Amino acid sequence: MDHRSNYPSTAEMQALDAAHNLHPFTDTGALNAKGARIITSGKGVYIHDSEGARILDGMAGLWCVNLGYGRKEMAEVAYRQSLELPFYNTFFQTSHPPALQLAAKLAEIMPHDLNRVFYAGSGSEANDTNIRLVRHYWASQGKPEKSHIIGRWNGYHGSTMGGGSLGGMKGIHAQGGLPIPGISHIDQPYWYGEGGDMSPEEFGLLRARALEAEIERLGADKVAAFIGEPVQGAGGVIIPPSTYWPEIQRICREHDVLLIADEVITAFGRTGKWFGCETFGIQPDIMTIAKGLSSGYAPIGGSMVSERMCKVLDEVGGEFAHGYTYNGHPVAAAVALENIRIMQEEKIVETAAADTMPYMAQRWAELADHPMVGEARIVGFMGAIELTPDKAARAPFAADEGTVGYMVRERCFANGLVMRHVGDKMIISPPLVLNRAEIDHFLGLAVKSLDEGMAKAKAEGVFAAGKRA
Repeated sequence: MDHRSNYPSTAEMQALDAAHNLHPFTDTGALNAKGARIITSGKGVYIHDSEGARILDGMAGLWCVNLGYGRKEMAEVAYRQSLELPFYNTFFQTSHPPALQLAAKLAEIMPHDLNRVFYAGSGSEANDTNIRLVRHYWASQGKPEKSHIIGRWNGYHGSTMGGGSLGGMKGIHAQGGLPIPGISHIDQPYWYGEGGDMSPEEFGLLRARALEAEIERLGADKVAAFIGEPVQGAGGVIIPPSTYWPEIQRICREHDVLLIADEVITAFGRTGKWFGCETFGIQPDIMTIAKGLSSGYAPIGGSMVSERMCKVLDEVGGEFAHGYTYNGHPVAAAVALENIRIMQEEKIVETAAADTMPYMAQRWAELADHPMVGEARIVGFMGAIELTPDKAARAPFAADEGTVGYMVRERCFANGLVMRHVGDKMIISPPLVLNRAEIDHFLGLAVKSLDEGMAKAKAEGVFAAGKRA
């Protein structure tokens, strides 16, 4: 259905946007000069803009619309819950059915002993909770000095003061006095860009053992936790070598350091299993969830906490002086519960893992033949292609990082495809309901955009190779 007639003109909406709406991770002046693209509706794996363009959403919104757009059942659940109980808090020894029913469902589907949830409104909030939670856990055992948390350079855990500090994005750290004290970072398992002449397996062990070196530098009695994404998302879909996570887990267990798996992106089917921890054999003490929990239909997140931790907190922790107004918001919880019901009953994860994800992997691998692609990597419906002017050398461009990536990204949008650029990497995270015909359409648009982006880079004289760092 075309809803454009219900809205002002594109120019009027762009003017409203420029006058009143501040965008995340945006140069406001540059955007206002260009004008925002106004998205007005979505159905299945496609979104539509105010000019009537139909666009294949290769990013599932922002890694989250796993069910696709326009599921009527999700809207109906939100409507019914809004009428019955639009809000109540879970402070003051109270609860309500949506929060507790969702908590029970999460405990049922989670791997290992992640049986309890501390709700939040987003993944960023949940990671802020994790900082408080692990420090409270150790302090409850008479170890308040065991408070340091180790993350990874180029990891992403949100952009709040806590989440932005846990993450290793230097652009975030450059603004606002980050990272906060008690957090440090180790190098990432990015073989394509940083592995040199080592095999991926050798490199995976090297980067995992950087954690052990950092724990030993600080003293294990000072280190509370390590946090990492099973696959780094915003960092450019960095899929770790097979040796990486087993070694990280060994190090955490041997040094009595809690392991936090940030699954805000990877949970709820993104990697081909319900949880990225299952894909990579990780057994975390805390799992951060959000995004796919509700397929983006309502804002909700949480920290799934192991029984090991909860036993201590129950017995000696006392009051945990932390919480949010919208902990377990009833409408958001009801929507998340419906999202899980649909995914289970329609076997969305299992169908994708058996059929469309292998097909996507096959088609995605074909992109490695493109003259500007140095690597095409993918796990489940989470992939990246490395843009390069010299495939054999895995060389970066001599131009400022992201120059060519942005050119390709703009051609994607012009051709009706959302494919995000991170520097000179193009990354994807489509809805889990993407079918084979839509995959073929996706790949056709991707190749066309790569061709046009390469032609533009050559025409503007930025196709030259630089040196690897």
